[in-house]
Amino acid sequence: MSDVTRPARPAGVREVARLAGVSTQTVSRVINNYPNIRPETRMRVLEAMRALDYRVNNAARALGTASTRTIGVIATDATLYGPTVGIAALAEAAREAGLWIATAYADASDPAAIDGAIAHVLAQGIDGLVLVAPHARMVAALRERELGVPVAALHADEGAGAQHEGAALAAAHLVGLGHRRIGRLGGPVDWLEEASRAQGAEAGLHRAGLSLTHEWRGDWSARSGADRAAEVAAAVQAGELTAILAANDQMALGLMAGLAGSGIRVPNDLAVVGFDDNPDAAFYAPALTTVRVDVLGDARRCVAEVTGGSTGGLSTASAPARLVIRASSAPLTI
Repeated sequence: MSDVTRPARPAGVREVARLAGVSTQTVSRVINNYPNIRPETRMRVLEAMRALDYRVNNAARALGTASTRTIGVIATDATLYGPTVGIAALAEAAREAGLWIATAYADASDPAAIDGAIAHVLAQGIDGLVLVAPHARMVAALRERELGVPVAALHADEGAGAQHEGAALAAAHLVGLGHRRIGRLGGPVDWLEEASRAQGAEAGLHRAGLSLTHEWRGDWSARSGADRAAEVAAAVQAGELTAILAANDQMALGLMAGLAGSGIRVPNDLAVVGFDDNPDAAFYAPALTTVRVDVLGDARRCVAEVTGGSTGGLSTASAPARLVIRASSAPLTI
């Protein structure tokens, strides 16, 4: 089949069937993974598809199967580490399941942008929809609509999910090192990830009979962490703070860089713990203690949820988090 001359127009099911020596119905069954097809027949069809550079038309397939094998993904702030990794994990999880993703981006502060993103992915005939690192207002907007497809959210666990428990682990780690004056550098208040991580940190401290001594807020960027460094340094110098929980690794990085310019040593003067375990965390100076979440595991659960046939409600599946201890956290010595 390698010597086949490809047609000028894109090959269709008829051309594949003719080359493979089977019916168009058999080609359709191979495309849609029907059982009880002889292995040699399936192989002939697949070889013909490759030889003709055949591309499945999802919209056409949906007419015959009520499924496009495509999952819609809506994300915001795709330049940030968390959403970027989440989208990549969903693409991998979908591929493992023989599916594809159709992605749209929306400014969560703009209702029209949210409506446009929803309309775009629904127009692809999707079988389900996943939100990546969503804002509270985006989840609310989707819950107000009857979309007709299952919806799940990646990194938006509600209650005692991975984000919550990971932050609680980080707080317990600092308490275990002897710290009692613990602050927090949080992310934007309208992110569900921030809400879960904030609640988890507070729960972890509450179990030890403690509460946050200080709280600052950033926008997830390293610069916003650096911008808080002077205030954090003043609290350390006043004896009001010995450790801090940063809501993500980038803000922790910026904070540590800013503290170095203020003469505050990490971890000698201030223990720092991040969240996400991004690929650079082990190479910070000092290497960052942080929380690792199973993004691919979460993505697989979201894919399984939205392809399971249910259309009832928003799933917020999550897998366990774990603490990765490095040099930025140390026992209290003062």
